[in-house]
Amino acid sequence: MRRAWIAYAAVAAFLALFVVAPIAFATVAGASPWLIGEVLAHPAYRAGLGNALLVAACTTAIAFVLATPTAWLAARCRFRGRGIAEALLLAPLVLPPFVGAIGVAQLAGQYGAFNAVGAALGLWPDGGGPDWLGGHRFALVVALEALGLYPILHLTLRASFTALDPALIEAARSLGARWPRVCARVIVPLVAPGAFAGGAVVFVWSFTELGTPLMLGFDRHVAVQVFVGLADAGANRTPYALVLVMLAVAALVFAAGRRLTAGDVVALRGGLGASPRALGGWRALAAWAPFALVAGAALAPFIAVALIGLSRDWYRGVLPEGATWEHARAALAHPHVVPGIVNSLRFSAAATVLAVGVATFIAWCGARWRPRGWRVLDAVAMTPLAVPGVVMAFGFLALGTAALPRWLDPLTNPGPLLIVAYAVRRLPHALRAVGAGFAHVPPSLEEAAAACGAGPWLRARHVLMPLLAPSLAAAALLTFSSSMLEVSDSLVLAQRRAAWPITRVIYDLVHVIGPGPALACAFATWATLFLAACLAAAVACLRAARDQALSR
Repeated sequence: MRRAWIAYAAVAAFLALFVVAPIAFATVAGASPWLIGEVLAHPAYRAGLGNALLVAACTTAIAFVLATPTAWLAARCRFRGRGIAEALLLAPLVLPPFVGAIGVAQLAGQYGAFNAVGAALGLWPDGGGPDWLGGHRFALVVALEALGLYPILHLTLRASFTALDPALIEAARSLGARWPRVCARVIVPLVAPGAFAGGAVVFVWSFTELGTPLMLGFDRHVAVQVFVGLADAGANRTPYALVLVMLAVAALVFAAGRRLTAGDVVALRGGLGASPRALGGWRALAAWAPFALVAGAALAPFIAVALIGLSRDWYRGVLPEGATWEHARAALAHPHVVPGIVNSLRFSAAATVLAVGVATFIAWCGARWRPRGWRVLDAVAMTPLAVPGVVMAFGFLALGTAALPRWLDPLTNPGPLLIVAYAVRRLPHALRAVGAGFAHVPPSLEEAAAACGAGPWLRARHVLMPLLAPSLAAAALLTFSSSMLEVSDSLVLAQRRAAWPITRVIYDLVHVIGPGPALACAFATWATLFLAACLAAAVACLRAARDQALSR
C-alpha cells in the first residue's frame, strides 16, 4: 500500500504540474481587465473572435446536417456492408483537416482545379473563376472543418438513436402523428442530450482549430492571431488575453451543454439497435448513398493531397497532367523529412506510454482502490478535454519558459515538453478507454486469485492485465495516432528545427517557394500511409489481445 500511495502522490504532482499549471500560466498572464478590454475593443481582434465564433457555429450546423442521416441509418437499419460504410465515414477521425487544407489551398487558386471544373461546365470563362482564397476563405475553412469533425456527431447521435425506445415512436405513430411531428415531439427531445454533448465538442474544437485557418491563410481568426502573437509574446501580453477569452468561451459552451444535457433520459432504453430493420435490394443501395456521399466529400481533400504529391503538374486543368514519383522521392530525401518522422515516432511512442500509464493508475484508483481525493484526480485528468488545444499549448510554452527546468524549456529542448503535451492532450481519452475496461472486469476474479495465494503483482500480471489488454490497446492506439499528426502543440512548442515533428515540417514545406507545396503533399501522403499502417497493425494487435482475453 505504501507503493500505491507513492504512485498516487507522483500522479497528483504530475497533473498539478502539467495540467493545472499550464492553464494557470495561460490565463493569469492575460487576466487583466484593462488588457481584455483592449483586446475586445481592437477591431482586428474583435473581428478574429467574431469570425471564430461564426466558423464554429456554421461548422456545427453543417456537421449536424451531414451526421444525422447516417447516424439514423446506422442505428435503425441493417444492410450489407454497413460496417464498411461506417468505417469509411469515420476515417476523418485519424485524418486531421490540417492535412486536407494543404490540398484545398493548392486546388482553390485562381487557376486551380476548382475553377477549371467551373470553366469546363461553362459557369465562367477559363481563368475568370472566383478567387476562392481571396474572398471565400471563410467558406473553405467551414467546409473543411465540418468534413473533418462530423464523425464526432455521428458517434454521439448514433448512440442516442440506438438507445431510443422504439415503443415511444410506435405509440406516437399509432395515435396518427406523422413523421415530422414524431421527430419534433418525440425523437428530438429524447436525443437532445447526446446531440448537445457532441455539438458542444464540435463547436469548441472548430472555434479553437488552428491548422485549417492557418494553412488557408484565414488570418482574421483568433487561433491564428494567438499563433502569430508568439513572435513577441515576451513583450506583448495580448496573446495571453486572447487565450483567456478563448478559454472563457469554451467554458461557457461546455457549461451550457452540460446544463442542457442534464435532463431526464429514462426513455433512452430498449434501443433501436436491438432489432434494426433489414434492408435489401434497392433499399440497401439507397441506404448506402448518404454514407458514400459524405465519406466521399470528407476524403476528397486527402485524395487531392495524394494526387498533388504524385502529379507532374496540376495547373489550369481538371485533372493532373501526368504522374511522377519525383516529389515522393524528393520528400523522403529532404533533410527535414526523415528527422521529422523519427521525432514524431519518438514523441508519440513516449507520450503513449506516459498517457496509458497515468490513465491506468487513475482508472485503477477509481475502480478498485478509491482513496481519498480520487474523484479530484479523475476530474483534473479529464480537464484537457474541455480546454482548447491552442490554449494548452500556449500554457505549456509559458510554463516551460518561466518555471520549468532548462531541460524542459521548449526554446532549448522542445522534445520532453512535447511528449508531456501530447500525453496530457490525450489523457482523457485514454482514461475513459481504460476505465471502460475496468468496468467490464469483475473484481471477483482478482479476489479468487488472492484467495489462492496470488500477490498483487501476480494478480495484475496473470488476471487483470490480460483482461484489460483490449482497452489498453485501444487507449494506446488512440493516443499514438492522434499524437502523430497533432497540430497545436507541434506548431507552438517545436521551437527548434532539430525537434520538428511531422506537422511542423509539413507547415514549413508548404511555404517553400516552387516545389514546396508538392513536397508537402507528398510528405503528407507518406505520413498518412504510415499512420494507416500503424493503425492496421494496432487493430490486428487489438483483435489478437481480445481473442486471447476471451480464450482465458
